Amino acid sequence: MRRLAKLLATITAVVALSIAPAAQASTTGSIEQGEQIFAHNCAACHMGGGNVIQASRTLKIGDLNEHLDEYRQTPLEAIEHQIEDGKNAMPAYADKLSEEEIIAVATFVEHQAEQGW
Repeated sequence: MRRLAKLLATITAVVALSIAPAAQASTTGSIEQGEQIFAHNCAACHMGGGNVIQASRTLKIGDLNEHLDEYRQTPLEAIEHQIEDGKNAMPAYADKLSEEEIIAVATFVEHQAEQGW
């Protein structure tokens, strides 16, 4: 019985360790893809996490936290929602970007905000 328990623990550990780098690589790839999409679609108004149209609506962590509280979602989902639907002067991108691209941009924005742009 102990051998079986040790075997299961070993298998679980191996699987967990093999999944973690894949998830990290996936996130890194998503951030890189998001950065490219952001540069082509968003940077004109949001260069360096700022906002040239509405100065109080930057992508800096403090402003994001304040404005994302309006949504009943995780911060990442709220950013995705904002990208998809737009708001005020920000256009909607649901018809311009794929779901994967929107997730990549949202992941990039969240990452950059956490890093201080």
